[in-house]
Amino acid sequence: MSTITLRLHELNDVRLVGRLTRDPELRFTGKGQAVCRIDLAINRRYKDATGEWKDDTSFIPVVVWREAAQRCSERLKKGSPVYVEGRLRSRNWETKDGQKRTSIEVDTRRIQFLEKSEVSQGSQGARDASPQTEQAQTNDEAETASNESVEEEIPF
Repeated sequence: MSTITLRLHELNDVRLVGRLTRDPELRFTGKGQAVCRIDLAINRRYKDATGEWKDDTSFIPVVVWREAAQRCSERLKKGSPVYVEGRLRSRNWETKDGQKRTSIEVDTRRIQFLEKSEVSQGSQGARDASPQTEQAQTNDEAETASNESVEEEIPF
């Protein structure tokens, strides 16, 4: 009897809509690359077995890189609604007292601001009235950035 090897497709794709739980935190890596950390609250409403409505909230850490990171720190604040596309990434580190820790976060490929900016509410008019999308990087850059960002420590 021969063994059959099953090849599984790799899929790591995340899409979220939520609100920031706190103001964005912008930092720079040792190489000067901008990185912004935001935490999203994502709500889910459902009926339980008794028919009563329940609310469930998940809190998800999100990391945004480069120019999009800088725009997030300038334009977003606690409570801002956003749409995020990206992938899950796990990080391992050791605390000062030697305990090993692991976390999972969303590494952003694209982020869309879902409310008008303060600038668009002024004299700029309808041109800026729609929500804005910030492309974190192109697909070619994403592969390079993923490899670089794994080597370079996130300063959070």
